[in-house]
Amino acid sequence: MSTGRIRKLQGIVEAVECTGEKVKDDEGLEWEKVVYTVRITGFSKRTPDEKLPEHLRDMRVKLVRYACFDWHFKIGVRKTLEPDETEAVLNGVKIDTVYW
Repeated sequence: MSTGRIRKLQGIVEAVECTGEKVKDDEGLEWEKVVYTVRITGFSKRTPDEKLPEHLRDMRVKLVRYACFDWHFKIGVRKTLEPDETEAVLNGVKIDTVYW
């Protein structure tokens, strides 16, 4: 299925769960570890030839990220998975940053 191109799945954020775990960056900004519930909708626009397997359409995955600014906590926005996360979902393998 792979075409040698970098593939990235995309979805819509349906929920944001704050974990309470916080870290500060070099600039003194406080980032909180959050778990996004993302409903998979397809591949990003950069991979127009990829077709999402039907069993993954509308699948909900948990995506672990760090958030700092108010727009990081929005529901209903598009979220793109990293290539390793995309491959994990496509292969049905849970990893540290994406699971279901």
